Amino acid sequence: MRTLLPVRPPYRLDLTVDALRRVRNNVVDVVAPGGRYVRALSHAGEIHIVEVVQVSGDALDVTITGPAAESQIPVIARMLGTQIDLRDWNRRVRAFPWLAHLAKRLRGLNPPRYPELWEALCHGIVFQQLSITAAASIMQRFVQRFSKPIGHVAFPLYPFPRPEAIAAASSTSLRSIGLSKMKATYLGDAAREILAGRIDLGAIGALSGDEASVALQKIRGIGKWSAANILLRGFGRLDVFPPADSGAARTIRRLASDPDVNLATVLAQLGDVRGMLYFHLLLGTVHGVIFER
Repeated sequence: MRTLLPVRPPYRLDLTVDALRRVRNNVVDVVAPGGRYVRALSHAGEIHIVEVVQVSGDALDVTITGPAAESQIPVIARMLGTQIDLRDWNRRVRAFPWLAHLAKRLRGLNPPRYPELWEALCHGIVFQQLSITAAASIMQRFVQRFSKPIGHVAFPLYPFPRPEAIAAASSTSLRSIGLSKMKATYLGDAAREILAGRIDLGAIGALSGDEASVALQKIRGIGKWSAANILLRGFGRLDVFPPADSGAARTIRRLASDPDVNLATVLAQLGDVRGMLYFHLLLGTVHGVIFER
């Protein structure tokens, strides 16, 4: 099927997909020539191929192939943050000229989300205590090792690995892609707990931010940083920012050209939209905007 998906202007698909992908070697979320976003979505044993192009300031052209294509439209809308109201963010950044400059350069960036919370949980485990580059390389091998590629016109598409595949994988197999012994254990345990129904991520999503963080931290391998990352990138909670992020503190000092700027103060003033700072610092670094100042 093919449909037009409305977006809330200002909106830029390219920036939003970049924030979803993190790095260019992401083999799940693919950008094809011409800026077309392509992904294989796996759900309930079915595969859907999604292709998205921005055709105007207020609409995306979405093509979906698969047995229940229409059911994937709300999934895509959530993934790509098509209806997020960022007026409060745009108002609050004015208090920080250096951040307002970055927000202007990245105008149209909307907060993306993973299509399933299982995916957010895996990223929360794999990316903890590693650089983005190192973690992304491991994640690429994770996907290619535990997912079967789907044939496409110009390139293979890899659906994100299912918990069934990870639950069945040996620790040796998981560690062979570069995971530590503990992270291999955490991923295997999480997959088995989800399949057994002992981790109800949907129920966690109904909790307040603090309660959801506490609930997530009851999962082996999930600490405060991972819980915040899962809430932000999996649940779309913009009121959270990964704690104890020394890299973010260094980046805002560089961006502000002020060694005394305080991350905690900035986050307090950004309030319930502080999570947007995470995406702006990520893309500001990836696109080189921060280092132009």
